[in-house]
Amino acid sequence: MSFSLPYAYITARELATMIKASPSAALKDYAVVDVRGDDFVGGNIVSALNYPSETFHDNVSGLVERLKTVPKVIFHCALSQARGPKAARIYAESRASLVPTAPPQQILVLRDGFSGFQALYRVRSRLSQFDG
Repeated sequence: MSFSLPYAYITARELATMIKASPSAALKDYAVVDVRGDDFVGGNIVSALNYPSETFHDNVSGLVERLKTVPKVIFHCALSQARGPKAARIYAESRASLVPTAPPQQILVLRDGFSGFQALYRVRSRLSQFDG
């Protein structure tokens, strides 16, 4: 029996290219969903929505509704090894049951998470926001 993941991976460079190409397209052509908790305020990807993993189940239906027409939704946590992929799976399952007639959507997970993104784009830029 083969098992298929409801998401694919995107690299930091691919995401950066997407953001740079059309910064005003956030929440129209793509959405970045950061599922980190308290560490979100220490730095984040520009335009990222914060839906902490601790409360993700409680808020996923609202997120599905908010993003139902966005063609690409990218999830991440610090390393995208557990929380980010789990949130992407929960989102995909919820979307399938809540809005089965919605347009197709590509669900992605940021490979190496925010840590990998930050390693490439650490300085304050159009791609990252950092406090302090």
